[in-house]
Order: sequence, then structure tokens, then C-alpha cells
Amino acid sequence: MNFYDQLIENNKKWVASKLQEDPAYFTSLANGQKPPLLWIGCADSRVPANEITGTKPGEVFVHRNIANMVVHTDMNMLSVLDYAVNVLRVKHVIVCGHYGCGGLEAAMGNKHFGLIDNWLRHIKDVYRMYSKELDKIENTQERLRRFVEVNVMEQVYDLAKTSIVQHAWRNGQELELHGWVYDIKNGLVKDLDVTVSDDSNLEEVYKVD
Repeated sequence: MNFYDQLIENNKKWVASKLQEDPAYFTSLANGQKPPLLWIGCADSRVPANEITGTKPGEVFVHRNIANMVVHTDMNMLSVLDYAVNVLRVKHVIVCGHYGCGGLEAAMGNKHFGLIDNWLRHIKDVYRMYSKELDKIENTQERLRRFVEVNVMEQVYDLAKTSIVQHAWRNGQELELHGWVYDIKNGLVKDLDVTVSDDSNLEEVYKVD
């Protein structure tokens, strides 16, 4: 059986196993979703949000792109954020990067890849902001690990700069932004301790009236 056909068979087995555990499983899911969490993660196939967090379907709203970026002209990401915050009323947003990220590794170099170069440009901007710190790290892999961490931190701050998040805070909505890094080698997440729950630390120019 080829890989594609195996996917269909896997789905049938999965449905059967869920119904055996709970005959009302899919009926309950069909009634709607009320996840407390929006996950903004990397598109890397080794970083599945639900498995990492041990959560069930319906508990995590997910957006993924290369290198878990928060780009203010990305209407896909902004639409997901708007729906999660203003319709689903999530209480937490986690930006989760991962060590060994290929997107960040590519952004550290000067190789031409094609269309993706336009996306990598946003990542390169983060490197430029932290270049004094990063360039002092001689070991390439250690430099990449630190780059992963500071990139997540910047994406959390970029979330705080969106009008979507700021309006939620102004309206008294409970909403916290967090930064995590996932280690594929051991399966553990590192909380970068960059939780943001209001705009008090934002520079004045980024604040929305």
C-alpha cells in the first residue's frame, strides 16, 4: 500500500478507535470550539502543537508558518489572530519556535533559495537587531540556538504591537502572550519567560489609541 492510500486507512482506524473510546466523540466536536489557546508555531512537520502540549482537538487554535513569524502584512496570520482573539476569545497566545529551525538557519546565511527569500528577509531583520550578541557566539549551532530564542521573543513583542491585541487589552479582555522554544532532541519546551499581558512596556510609538 502506498503512502497516500495508507493515510486513508489510518483515518478509518483512527475514527474507529475514537468511537470505541467515546461514541459521542465527533458529535461533541461538531457542536463547536472554545479553545483557550492560540498557537503560532513553525511549519516544521516535527513540531505538532497538540502532541507537544498533550491537548485534545478543540483545545488549541493553530497557525503555522516558516519560523513562527508574526509579520504585520501577513493577512493569513492576522486573520487567524483576529478570529482567535475577538471571536474565540482565547486567553493565551503562545509563539513556539524550535531549536534547529531550518528557516532561521537559512536566514543566517546568504544563499539564494527563490521565492522564500522574501520571507527570510523578515527573519534577517531579527538577526540584524541582535547581531552584536549573535556574532560573538563562535559556535554556529549555539548561535542558531540563541537566534531561535531571540526570534521567538521578538515575535511575542510583535504580537503585542498589533491593533488586534492592543484593542483586546483596552477592552479589558484577559489575554497573555508567551514565548516557548521546543527541543526536538528531547521533546521538552523551554519557557522564555517573556509573558506579556498589557502594553505597558511597549514604546509609545507602537501604542494604538
